[in-house]
Amino acid sequence: MNAVKQAASDWIRKTRLSIATKLTLSFLSIILLSSFIFTLAGIQIINNRIIEEAQERVRNDLNAAREIYQTRLRHVEDSVEFTSVRLFMGDILRGDIRQEYLDELARFKDSENIDVLTITDTSGIVVLRVNNPAATGDDQGRDEIIRVVLTTRKPASGTILVPAEELERESPALVKQAYFEFIETPMARIRPETEEAAGMMLKAAAPIFDAQGNFIGVVYGEIMLNRNYDIVDKIKETVFQNVVYEGKDIGTATIFQDDVRVSTNVKDNRGERAIGTRIQEDVYNQVMIEQKPWIGRAYVVTDWYITAYEPIRNINHEVIGILYVGILEQKYADIQNQTVWVFVGITLAGAALSAIIALWISRQISRPIRNLVAASEQLANGNLDAKVEPVSGDELGKLSYRFNQMADALRQRDERLKEFTKRKIMESERLAIIGQLAANVAHELNNPLQGIVTYSNLLLEKEVCDEPSRQNIEKIATQANRCREIIRGLLDFSRQKKPIKTLTNINALLRGCVSLVENQAQFHNINIAQNLDESLPMIVVDPSQIERVFLNLIINAAEAMKGSGTLTLTTCFGLNEKNIEIEVKDSGHGISIENMEKIFNPFFTTKEVGHGVGLGLAISFGIVKEHNGEITVESEYGRGATFTVSLPAIVKVSEEDGSKVKDPAY
Repeated sequence: MNAVKQAASDWIRKTRLSIATKLTLSFLSIILLSSFIFTLAGIQIINNRIIEEAQERVRNDLNAAREIYQTRLRHVEDSVEFTSVRLFMGDILRGDIRQEYLDELARFKDSENIDVLTITDTSGIVVLRVNNPAATGDDQGRDEIIRVVLTTRKPASGTILVPAEELERESPALVKQAYFEFIETPMARIRPETEEAAGMMLKAAAPIFDAQGNFIGVVYGEIMLNRNYDIVDKIKETVFQNVVYEGKDIGTATIFQDDVRVSTNVKDNRGERAIGTRIQEDVYNQVMIEQKPWIGRAYVVTDWYITAYEPIRNINHEVIGILYVGILEQKYADIQNQTVWVFVGITLAGAALSAIIALWISRQISRPIRNLVAASEQLANGNLDAKVEPVSGDELGKLSYRFNQMADALRQRDERLKEFTKRKIMESERLAIIGQLAANVAHELNNPLQGIVTYSNLLLEKEVCDEPSRQNIEKIATQANRCREIIRGLLDFSRQKKPIKTLTNINALLRGCVSLVENQAQFHNINIAQNLDESLPMIVVDPSQIERVFLNLIINAAEAMKGSGTLTLTTCFGLNEKNIEIEVKDSGHGISIENMEKIFNPFFTTKEVGHGVGLGLAISFGIVKEHNGEITVESEYGRGATFTVSLPAIVKVSEEDGSKVKDPAY
């Protein structure tokens, strides 16, 4: 096809024809040649697409089937967990097995459709079997699921294979339900065995604790999958909605134990469930041996299906069975045939219509295209002043107009971008210089200011000063001290050091802050309420820096209450228990709405002149951020404010401060 197209293009290029004629001939040659080729290719694509669509659907159906299977397993787990918290479980494990307890457990087992409900002690020794109360004393501690519960003290569940002798202990009826004689099945693998006695079961176990939280035993429940059609019929009803195509179920589901169908709604030649039939050999090799899902065409007992198989694994991730869903292939084969004929008709009609349209279009687009191409090349080469003169009022004319708009927009944006970049660079350099200058000036002013403070205090200590002079000197000392505090705050804000973290009890740190301030005059009429959660773990923080944050918040709260009110300190876990929250709540005047957004800004303060420089909360904000925490505020003007500090309860390794990874909850 490429050679033919190239030859046609060379001929058109050498022939002196108009652009419209060349476009028409090009369109016709492509249409005539492509229609035939694309028809053949389209048929193949349609067939493949239908098969892919069927495979995609069956893959999604398998996901839904897996969820239904897992839901049934979770049902068993929920049932045994509910059983584990019954009040009389402690009596049973102490040997007080009353008939009323047995009756209650039997009713619960039947109502939840559980086949097995058994209780063991802390070593896995059976204390009570609801199905068979006389069969006790055997060791279940070697069972993989029971062993997990005994080890972790947490619930566990999974699919297991149970030998016939174990089924006999639980219930003789289960032995009969599990037994299968194999039925000869086309395309199945050669297997010397002729029967299966073990049972495939959904099993869940949960620990039992007494009222004091002591581990006293295990309860486990099981559902036999052999000849149990609840799951496969639920899949058929939910996923395939019991749709029938030409007298056959369009979708089927099966649970295999090894390669034997133990639960299925696939029908055999007699119209009965194909229990005991076996899986196709190549599917078995891929799913059971290679442990990979199978998505594709497979022969299922009597018909071809588009199928999906995946391994069923036990709690140790060993493959013990297969979950299957399939859609009848015949429906998709019929869809393929119908679609092919429709596609052929559409292709032929489209080819004829395209030839007519091509002739008309070629005459409309030949003239303005050259102008657009030339202008586009100029624009691509960097000439943003390129223009196209519109020659028509159709889409090509509008395209020319939009092209001119685009060129103007690009030119304007280029100019704005250059100006913006230049301004930002200058602004960044200016801010960096101002910041460095402010830090240097603060550092240089600190030494002479220290001298002013010192000498003014020495003058005040002399008794020779008369009263007017003393007042002036006191004003000097006061203002000098204020300047020193401003400079100290500025230096602290600009040179915040990295935290030196240690394992810290946050409640003890908060109590220490209270002891530092409670005897001060401004706290004499303030009631300090402490609601501290003593179960909180120790966390890794810099105690001195966090103490500074707490003191800032406590003193700010006292000042907001003007020395009278209630200060409430609260510690607790955050919502997800990954953070520890410290609340400082006051009954003061609160914070106005317009000040809420500026409360953590440097040098922002609502205090009177001489009573603060507005750096306390800004520094506290920076300290909390350095600890990967968060500080927030909630307030209603006139009703107090609540500041909340949230710190991580689990701290990661810091290469800079050497803190160790530790989950303080353990």
